[in-house]
Amino acid sequence: MTKRAEPHGAPNENGLQARKGNRGMGYSADCERLLCIAKAAALGDRCFDYILGEIRPGVTERTVADKIDAFLRAHGGEALAFPTICVSGPRGCLPHGEPSDRRIERGEFLTMDFGAVIGGFCGDMTRTVAVGAVSGEQRRVYDAVLTAQRTAIRAIRAGTRCSDADKAARAVIEEAGYGAYFVHGTGHGVGAEVHEPPTLNAKSEETLEAGFAVTVEPGVYIEDKMGVRIEDLLIVTDTGIINLTSAEKDLIVL
Repeated sequence: MTKRAEPHGAPNENGLQARKGNRGMGYSADCERLLCIAKAAALGDRCFDYILGEIRPGVTERTVADKIDAFLRAHGGEALAFPTICVSGPRGCLPHGEPSDRRIERGEFLTMDFGAVIGGFCGDMTRTVAVGAVSGEQRRVYDAVLTAQRTAIRAIRAGTRCSDADKAARAVIEEAGYGAYFVHGTGHGVGAEVHEPPTLNAKSEETLEAGFAVTVEPGVYIEDKMGVRIEDLLIVTDTGIINLTSAEKDLIVL
């Protein structure tokens, strides 16, 4: 949506390295934390695959959001991690916009930000898709955000300053000419709450550590015109990241 520890131990069955003492947790509890976050992320991927078949011109934002919520609850989600964001067309410029009765139109972007709680821990992902044909400007905006997100992800590993991760994403969007429209930080921690430390923004003085669960979610929001955000949920490792979000993020045109 727009952790301190001692050295970590051996990988668990999903390849995630748990750390002893994260936020006061013991080793077994931290393994469970990572597994639950991974399961929540996997449920988000399944939900995204499902909802693609439900999106078409004439459907309202609220209808899409309700179907997302119902899927998450029906397939193992204990609760929603946060109220689902679903905004289309000119309402896409609202980073935290609530779903409305506005009907999705051909030639627009639709941004969906959602997550479920599993085992007491949150998932969080965002995808923007196009309904019908897209304009050259829409594609340029989307490509800038996607490149920024991938660039920031490549910059992340244990020891990376959160401000540097933000800088990596922001530089790409600024170079593309949309810097003024990137109005929030690049990401945040995720755990029992959907927004936890650390914060990946320009003012952060925090440093990423192995085992942190964080989002990377740059966005561009052009008032009364469009918005694009792409968000993955990651686990930080000593050598890079494990991306828990596998849903397609190259531009999907429905």
